[in-house]
Amino acid sequence: MKKILALTTLAITALMLVPVGVVTVTSTFNYTPNLSYVLLGPATTQPDGLPLCKSASLGNIVCYTPSFIKKAYEYPSTATLDGTGQTIVIVDAFGSPTVASDLALFDAVFGIPAPPSFTIFCGNSPTPLDPTTCPVININNNPKHGVFSWTIETSLDVQYAHAVAPGANIVLDVASTSSGNSINDAEAAAIAAYPGAIFSQSFGIPEIFLTGNGNPGQVTQAQNNYANGVAAGDTFFASAGDTGADFGFGVAMSNFPASSQYNTAVTGTQGFPYNATGTLQPCPTSTPFSCTSGLSSYHGPCVLGRTTPPNCVPDGYGGEQVWNEPSFGAATGGAQSLLFGVPSYQTGLGLSARGPDVDYNAAIDGGVLVVYGGFGNPVLFIVGGTSAGSPQWAGIAALANQARAMVSKGPIGGNLNSVLYGIYHSARYATDFHDITMGNDQLVGSPVGFSAGTGYDVASGIGSPVVDQLIVDIAAA
Repeated sequence: MKKILALTTLAITALMLVPVGVVTVTSTFNYTPNLSYVLLGPATTQPDGLPLCKSASLGNIVCYTPSFIKKAYEYPSTATLDGTGQTIVIVDAFGSPTVASDLALFDAVFGIPAPPSFTIFCGNSPTPLDPTTCPVININNNPKHGVFSWTIETSLDVQYAHAVAPGANIVLDVASTSSGNSINDAEAAAIAAYPGAIFSQSFGIPEIFLTGNGNPGQVTQAQNNYANGVAAGDTFFASAGDTGADFGFGVAMSNFPASSQYNTAVTGTQGFPYNATGTLQPCPTSTPFSCTSGLSSYHGPCVLGRTTPPNCVPDGYGGEQVWNEPSFGAATGGAQSLLFGVPSYQTGLGLSARGPDVDYNAAIDGGVLVVYGGFGNPVLFIVGGTSAGSPQWAGIAALANQARAMVSKGPIGGNLNSVLYGIYHSARYATDFHDITMGNDQLVGSPVGFSAGTGYDVASGIGSPVVDQLIVDIAAA
């Protein structure tokens, strides 16, 4: 298992905290992807016995295909809604030389139609890993951070945005490096090129690195980008981070850009409870559904971990709690911001600063299957982290915009949060969201963390989606 954070590589000098509402940064910074991953094996076939995978390093581990995830969160049939007419922009650094072939194999393995279009967009930010599409830059003169992790991130983001909205156009917006300046430049170019698009950002930096006295620099640049995008009808999602409420620093904080008031911040859940994971326990055919793999319920006859088909068949939702996996040293981000005050849509929630918004599966033991070809022969990774939630929420927004078009309404456009919190305060909340009431985001070894509870909380926001119902109300907004 590879856990990605690498805070020690960040070129940061100022760590002084400042009052809420002050946005300053003294030097450049580098974003990191919010993911963890486990190498499973060759990508030629799906693992037998889903939703249980067999990892050489970890033994038995729960894993999910797109069909399990979509059943759990009750996505509508693709015959009804598939994101047609919408554009999802995936923002990542460095790119991946195999991203297009990985997507094609992912579609073949999991029975998903190809997107109407897949575009690698470099704007004014060339990358060395896509020489056929983007100009080559000198790697030796431009130090990189976590390039390999970004290539896994790229495959995850592209594949799962597409999986939940297969009819949407996918644009991969590639920044040449992971620096704030490079990401900002690439994103500014994509905002100008794709007005009305839905943006997914599965990366971030703990806010402690963005406080202090000096030039507001890259944070202000990013905020200007988001304001311009929202004004053009763009919608933005961002991941809340994978190292708890304090990122190991002993001070509760958010992850930027998830903490921006222009973004919908996505925290993480894990399925609960698992049904005798690793015991090869049979699942009968009886109803109501008697077997769960955490997030997903499934029916038999099947045996978890069997080596021959039929595999277990997904049926629907199992249960969730706040994502916190001490054995992996990982937990969802989820705390109030050090940088930004309470936005208007979060008034009345008892917050003193900006808090996260929504939730989605982020488990590692319960991760999603991702195709990756960077080793020469394609392999499957099990991937977890709040990175998984941002692109899938972007896909949900694409489905909602298509639903609005079907009733002669324009896309929801701009900041989606006012609509989401309107639903939260309505009688439809219990219909549209799973209220996460169990677990906490206290990273193992840390003194800081927050527990889930009834209604809004900073560990899980307003909850995870019941997608088909949520779309009904976004379409009606």
